[in-house]
Amino acid sequence: MTQMIAPISNAQQARFAFGTMQFGGRADARQSAEMFHAAWDAGIRHFDTAWVYTDGESERILGQLIRDRRADTVVASKVGFEGGAHPDNLQMQFDQSRARLELDQIDLLYLHRFDPNCDLRQTLEWFARQQQTGHIRHVGLSNFAAWQVVQAAWIAAEFGLKLSALQPMYSLVKRQAEVEILPMCAALDIVPLPYSPLGGGLLTGKYSSTDKTAGGRLRESASYGARYGQDWMYDSAARLTALAERHSVHPATLAVAWAAAHPSQPAPILSARSPEQLQPSLMGMNHALTPELYDEISALSPRPAPATDRLEEQ
Repeated sequence: MTQMIAPISNAQQARFAFGTMQFGGRADARQSAEMFHAAWDAGIRHFDTAWVYTDGESERILGQLIRDRRADTVVASKVGFEGGAHPDNLQMQFDQSRARLELDQIDLLYLHRFDPNCDLRQTLEWFARQQQTGHIRHVGLSNFAAWQVVQAAWIAAEFGLKLSALQPMYSLVKRQAEVEILPMCAALDIVPLPYSPLGGGLLTGKYSSTDKTAGGRLRESASYGARYGQDWMYDSAARLTALAERHSVHPATLAVAWAAAHPSQPAPILSARSPEQLQPSLMGMNHALTPELYDEISALSPRPAPATDRLEEQ
Protein backbone atom coordinates (compact mmCIF):
# COMPACT_ATOMS: atom_id res chain seq x y z
CA MET A 1 0.00 0.00 0.00
CA THR A 2 2.88 2.39 0.56
CA GLN A 3 3.51 2.64 -3.16
CA MET A 4 -0.07 3.74 -3.75
CA ILE A 5 -0.36 6.29 -0.97
CA ALA A 6 1.77 9.42 -0.93
CA PRO A 7 4.03 9.40 2.15
CA ILE A 8 2.72 11.45 5.05
CA SER A 9 3.72 11.69 8.66
CA ASN A 10 0.91 9.60 10.15
CA ALA A 11 0.66 6.05 8.81
CA GLN A 12 -2.84 5.60 10.27
CA GLN A 13 -4.13 8.58 8.30
CA ALA A 14 -2.61 7.15 5.11
CA ARG A 15 -5.03 4.26 5.45
CA PHE A 16 -7.99 6.43 4.44
CA ALA A 17 -9.19 8.03 1.25
CA PHE A 18 -11.79 10.70 0.53
CA GLY A 19 -14.53 10.09 -2.03
CA THR A 20 -15.69 13.05 -4.12
CA MET A 21 -18.94 11.55 -5.42
CA GLN A 22 -20.86 14.52 -3.98
CA PHE A 23 -18.64 17.21 -5.56
CA GLY A 24 -20.72 19.27 -7.96
CA GLY A 25 -23.90 17.49 -6.95
CA ARG A 26 -25.21 17.55 -3.40
CA ALA A 27 -22.11 19.57 -2.49
CA ASP A 28 -21.60 22.81 -4.41
CA ALA A 29 -18.15 24.16 -5.27
CA ARG A 30 -17.74 25.93 -1.91
CA GLN A 31 -18.79 22.92 0.16
CA SER A 32 -16.61 20.66 -1.98
CA ALA A 33 -13.59 22.86 -1.35
CA GLU A 34 -14.29 22.98 2.38
CA MET A 35 -14.53 19.18 2.58
CA PHE A 36 -11.37 18.76 0.51
CA HIS A 37 -9.44 21.03 2.85
CA ALA A 38 -10.91 19.37 5.95
CA ALA A 39 -9.81 15.97 4.64
CA TRP A 40 -6.40 17.35 3.72
CA ASP A 41 -5.93 18.93 7.14
CA ALA A 42 -6.84 15.57 8.71
CA GLY A 43 -3.99 13.97 6.77
CA ILE A 44 -5.82 12.41 3.82
CA ARG A 45 -3.90 12.57 0.55
CA HIS A 46 -5.82 9.99 -1.49
CA PHE A 47 -8.85 11.40 -3.35
CA ASP A 48 -11.27 9.23 -5.31
CA THR A 49 -13.54 10.23 -8.17
CA ALA A 50 -15.03 8.69 -11.34
CA TRP A 51 -15.89 9.61 -14.90
CA VAL A 52 -19.57 9.06 -14.14
CA TYR A 53 -19.81 11.23 -11.01
CA THR A 54 -22.04 14.33 -11.28
CA ASP A 55 -21.69 14.55 -15.08
CA GLY A 56 -17.98 15.25 -14.77
CA GLU A 57 -18.23 18.03 -12.20
CA SER A 58 -16.61 15.89 -9.52
CA GLU A 59 -13.46 15.46 -11.63
CA ARG A 60 -13.40 19.11 -12.69
CA ILE A 61 -13.70 20.40 -9.12
CA LEU A 62 -11.12 17.95 -7.82
CA GLY A 63 -8.73 18.92 -10.60
CA GLN A 64 -8.95 22.55 -9.56
CA LEU A 65 -8.43 21.76 -5.89
CA ILE A 66 -5.25 19.75 -6.41
CA ARG A 67 -3.50 22.13 -8.82
CA ASP A 68 -1.06 23.47 -6.26
CA ARG A 69 -0.50 20.21 -4.39
CA ARG A 70 -0.34 17.58 -7.12
CA ALA A 71 3.00 16.13 -6.01
CA ASP A 72 1.54 15.20 -2.62
CA THR A 73 -1.82 13.91 -3.86
CA VAL A 74 -2.94 10.45 -4.95
CA VAL A 75 -5.72 10.79 -7.52
CA ALA A 76 -7.96 7.83 -8.30
CA SER A 77 -10.70 7.70 -10.92
CA LYS A 78 -12.90 5.05 -12.49
CA VAL A 79 -14.10 4.26 -16.00
CA GLY A 80 -16.52 1.80 -17.53
CA PHE A 81 -19.58 2.12 -15.30
CA GLU A 82 -21.58 3.26 -18.32
CA GLY A 83 -21.08 2.02 -21.84
CA GLY A 84 -19.22 -1.16 -20.95
CA ALA A 85 -15.58 -2.16 -20.66
CA HIS A 86 -14.67 -2.22 -24.35
CA PRO A 87 -11.33 -0.44 -24.95
CA ASP A 88 -12.90 2.21 -27.20
CA ASN A 89 -15.35 3.25 -24.48
CA LEU A 90 -12.68 3.15 -21.77
CA GLN A 91 -10.36 5.30 -23.88
CA MET A 92 -13.05 7.91 -24.49
CA GLN A 93 -13.91 8.17 -20.81
CA PHE A 94 -10.27 8.11 -19.70
CA ASP A 95 -9.37 10.94 -22.08
CA GLN A 96 -12.26 13.00 -20.73
CA SER A 97 -11.29 12.23 -17.14
CA ARG A 98 -7.72 13.38 -17.67
CA ALA A 99 -8.92 16.56 -19.36
CA ARG A 100 -11.34 17.35 -16.53
CA LEU A 101 -8.69 16.65 -13.89
CA GLU A 102 -6.07 18.55 -15.93
CA LEU A 103 -3.71 15.58 -15.52
CA ASP A 104 -1.70 13.60 -18.00
CA GLN A 105 -1.19 10.77 -15.48
CA ILE A 106 -3.73 9.35 -13.01
CA ASP A 107 -2.28 7.52 -10.04
CA LEU A 108 -4.93 4.82 -9.78
CA LEU A 109 -7.51 3.93 -12.43
CA TYR A 110 -10.32 1.48 -11.70
CA LEU A 111 -12.56 -0.52 -13.95
CA HIS A 112 -15.78 0.65 -12.31
CA ARG A 113 -17.66 -2.64 -12.63
CA PHE A 114 -17.49 -6.05 -14.21
CA ASP A 115 -18.82 -6.23 -17.77
CA PRO A 116 -20.04 -9.75 -18.67
CA ASN A 117 -20.48 -8.71 -22.30
CA CYS A 118 -16.86 -7.73 -22.90
CA ASP A 119 -13.77 -9.91 -23.21
CA LEU A 120 -11.87 -9.21 -19.99
CA ARG A 121 -8.61 -9.91 -21.79
CA GLN A 122 -9.24 -6.95 -24.14
CA THR A 123 -10.07 -4.74 -21.19
CA LEU A 124 -6.96 -5.61 -19.22
CA GLU A 125 -4.74 -5.31 -22.25
CA TRP A 126 -6.01 -1.74 -22.59
CA PHE A 127 -5.15 -1.05 -18.93
CA ALA A 128 -1.70 -2.52 -19.47
CA ARG A 129 -1.09 -0.18 -22.41
CA GLN A 130 -2.09 2.83 -20.34
CA GLN A 131 0.34 1.81 -17.64
CA GLN A 132 3.14 1.15 -20.12
CA THR A 133 2.69 4.59 -21.68
CA GLY A 134 2.77 6.24 -18.25
CA HIS A 135 -0.84 7.44 -18.28
CA ILE A 136 -1.66 5.48 -15.12
CA ARG A 137 0.48 4.26 -12.23
CA HIS A 138 -1.77 1.60 -10.70
CA VAL A 139 -4.79 -0.45 -11.75
CA GLY A 140 -7.82 -1.27 -9.64
CA LEU A 141 -11.21 -2.95 -9.85
CA SER A 142 -14.51 -1.85 -8.33
CA ASN A 143 -17.62 -3.86 -7.52
CA PHE A 144 -16.06 -7.17 -8.58
CA ALA A 145 -16.85 -10.52 -6.98
CA ALA A 146 -13.89 -12.44 -5.61
CA TRP A 147 -13.89 -14.97 -8.46
CA GLN A 148 -13.93 -12.11 -10.97
CA VAL A 149 -10.92 -10.49 -9.29
CA VAL A 150 -8.98 -13.77 -9.35
CA GLN A 151 -9.83 -14.25 -13.02
CA ALA A 152 -8.74 -10.68 -13.76
CA ALA A 153 -5.48 -11.08 -11.82
CA TRP A 154 -4.67 -14.26 -13.75
CA ILE A 155 -5.30 -12.58 -17.12
CA ALA A 156 -3.54 -9.35 -16.09
CA ALA A 157 -0.36 -11.29 -15.37
CA GLU A 158 -0.21 -12.18 -19.08
CA PHE A 159 0.41 -8.49 -19.78
CA GLY A 160 2.78 -7.93 -16.87
CA LEU A 161 -0.01 -6.09 -15.06
CA LYS A 162 -0.50 -6.13 -11.27
CA LEU A 163 -3.90 -5.38 -9.79
CA SER A 164 -3.22 -2.99 -6.92
CA ALA A 165 -6.60 -2.07 -5.45
CA LEU A 166 -10.20 -3.19 -5.09
CA GLN A 167 -13.25 -1.16 -4.10
CA PRO A 168 -15.91 -3.31 -2.43
CA MET A 169 -18.93 -2.10 -0.51
CA TYR A 170 -18.33 -2.66 3.20
CA SER A 171 -19.97 -1.50 6.40
CA LEU A 172 -21.51 -2.87 9.57
CA VAL A 173 -24.74 -3.49 7.61
CA LYS A 174 -23.03 -4.74 4.41
CA ARG A 175 -20.54 -7.38 5.53
CA GLN A 176 -20.47 -9.78 2.57
CA ALA A 177 -16.92 -8.66 1.76
CA GLU A 178 -15.73 -10.49 4.89
CA VAL A 179 -16.51 -13.87 3.33
CA GLU A 180 -14.09 -13.95 0.40
CA ILE A 181 -13.21 -10.46 -0.82
CA LEU A 182 -11.18 -9.17 2.13
CA PRO A 183 -9.29 -12.45 2.69
CA MET A 184 -8.62 -12.62 -1.06
CA CYS A 185 -7.17 -9.10 -1.02
CA ALA A 186 -4.80 -10.09 1.77
CA ALA A 187 -3.74 -13.23 -0.08
CA LEU A 188 -3.17 -11.49 -3.43
CA ASP A 189 -1.59 -8.32 -2.01
CA ILE A 190 -4.45 -6.14 -3.24
CA VAL A 191 -5.34 -3.07 -1.18
CA PRO A 192 -9.06 -3.05 -0.27
CA LEU A 193 -10.54 0.47 -0.32
CA PRO A 194 -14.12 -0.11 0.79
CA TYR A 195 -16.76 2.48 0.06
CA SER A 196 -19.88 3.42 2.05
CA PRO A 197 -18.52 2.61 5.53
CA LEU A 198 -21.51 4.56 6.88
CA GLY A 199 -24.04 2.40 5.06
CA GLY A 200 -25.27 5.24 2.87
CA GLY A 201 -25.78 7.36 6.00
CA LEU A 202 -27.79 4.75 7.90
CA LEU A 203 -25.02 4.38 10.51
CA THR A 204 -24.92 8.09 11.32
CA GLY A 205 -27.95 7.87 13.59
CA LYS A 206 -30.14 10.17 11.50
CA TYR A 207 -32.56 7.50 10.27
CA SER A 208 -35.06 5.25 11.97
CA SER A 209 -37.44 2.66 10.58
CA THR A 210 -40.47 4.55 11.95
CA ASP A 211 -39.51 8.21 11.45
CA LYS A 212 -39.66 9.04 7.73
CA THR A 213 -38.93 12.77 8.10
CA ALA A 214 -35.14 12.62 7.84
CA GLY A 215 -33.81 13.67 4.45
CA GLY A 216 -30.87 12.14 2.64
CA ARG A 217 -30.16 9.44 0.11
CA LEU A 218 -32.00 6.66 1.93
CA ARG A 219 -35.22 8.66 1.56
CA GLU A 220 -34.51 10.36 -1.77
CA SER A 221 -32.97 7.49 -3.75
CA ALA A 222 -34.95 4.35 -4.51
CA SER A 223 -31.77 2.32 -5.02
CA TYR A 224 -30.25 3.40 -1.69
CA GLY A 225 -33.57 2.87 0.04
CA ALA A 226 -33.69 -0.70 -1.28
CA ARG A 227 -30.01 -1.36 -0.53
CA TYR A 228 -30.38 -0.40 3.13
CA GLY A 229 -34.09 -1.01 3.61
CA GLN A 230 -34.18 -4.20 5.66
CA ASP A 231 -35.55 -3.92 9.18
CA TRP A 232 -32.53 -5.60 10.78
CA MET A 233 -30.28 -2.94 9.27
CA TYR A 234 -32.24 -0.18 11.00
CA ASP A 235 -32.11 -2.20 14.21
CA SER A 236 -28.31 -2.53 13.93
CA ALA A 237 -28.00 1.21 13.28
CA ALA A 238 -30.13 2.03 16.33
CA ARG A 239 -28.04 -0.26 18.52
CA LEU A 240 -24.84 1.33 17.20
CA THR A 241 -26.21 4.76 18.09
CA ALA A 242 -27.00 3.57 21.60
CA LEU A 243 -23.52 2.11 21.95
CA ALA A 244 -21.96 5.33 20.70
CA GLU A 245 -23.93 7.33 23.24
CA ARG A 246 -22.58 5.15 26.03
CA HIS A 247 -19.05 5.88 24.80
CA SER A 248 -19.77 9.61 24.25
CA VAL A 249 -18.85 9.42 20.58
CA HIS A 250 -20.69 9.90 17.29
CA PRO A 251 -21.98 6.66 15.72
CA ALA A 252 -20.31 7.57 12.42
CA THR A 253 -16.98 7.68 14.24
CA LEU A 254 -17.47 4.13 15.48
CA ALA A 255 -18.69 2.95 12.07
CA VAL A 256 -15.57 4.27 10.32
CA ALA A 257 -13.20 2.96 13.00
CA TRP A 258 -14.85 -0.47 12.86
CA ALA A 259 -14.59 -0.72 9.06
CA ALA A 260 -10.89 0.19 9.22
CA ALA A 261 -10.17 -2.29 12.00
CA HIS A 262 -10.76 -5.46 9.98
CA PRO A 263 -7.65 -7.70 10.03
CA SER A 264 -7.19 -7.24 6.26
CA GLN A 265 -6.35 -3.56 6.98
CA PRO A 266 -8.75 -1.92 4.53
CA ALA A 267 -8.43 1.76 3.65
CA PRO A 268 -12.03 3.07 3.87
CA ILE A 269 -13.18 5.81 1.53
CA LEU A 270 -14.82 8.56 3.57
CA SER A 271 -17.36 10.92 2.07
CA ALA A 272 -20.07 13.41 2.97
CA ARG A 273 -22.20 16.17 1.50
CA SER A 274 -21.00 18.92 3.86
CA PRO A 275 -18.05 19.66 6.16
CA GLU A 276 -20.31 19.21 9.18
CA GLN A 277 -21.31 15.72 8.04
CA LEU A 278 -17.69 14.81 7.34
CA GLN A 279 -16.26 15.66 10.75
CA PRO A 280 -17.41 12.57 12.69
CA SER A 281 -15.96 10.33 9.97
CA LEU A 282 -12.63 12.13 10.13
CA MET A 283 -12.62 11.54 13.88
CA GLY A 284 -12.97 7.83 13.16
CA MET A 285 -9.53 7.84 11.51
CA ASN A 286 -7.81 8.05 14.87
CA HIS A 287 -10.42 6.43 17.09
CA ALA A 288 -8.75 3.30 18.42
CA LEU A 289 -11.02 0.35 19.15
CA THR A 290 -10.14 -2.15 21.81
CA PRO A 291 -10.62 -5.78 20.75
CA GLU A 292 -13.58 -5.91 23.13
CA LEU A 293 -15.27 -2.87 21.56
CA TYR A 294 -14.58 -4.16 18.06
CA ASP A 295 -16.28 -7.44 18.96
CA GLU A 296 -19.18 -5.60 20.60
CA ILE A 297 -19.78 -3.56 17.45
CA SER A 298 -19.43 -6.65 15.26
CA ALA A 299 -22.14 -8.36 17.29
CA LEU A 300 -24.63 -5.62 16.33
CA SER A 301 -25.19 -7.14 12.88
CA PRO A 302 -25.35 -10.66 11.45
CA ARG A 303 -22.03 -12.22 10.58
CA PRO A 304 -22.14 -13.57 7.01
CA ALA A 305 -21.88 -17.32 6.55
CA PRO A 306 -18.48 -18.64 5.44
CA ALA A 307 -17.87 -19.39 1.78
CA THR A 308 -18.11 -23.13 2.54
CA ASP A 309 -21.48 -22.52 4.25
CA ARG A 310 -20.46 -24.48 7.32
CA LEU A 311 -21.84 -21.91 9.73
CA GLU A 312 -21.98 -24.39 12.61
CA GLU A 313 -18.15 -24.51 12.65
CA GLN A 314 -17.63 -20.76 13.13
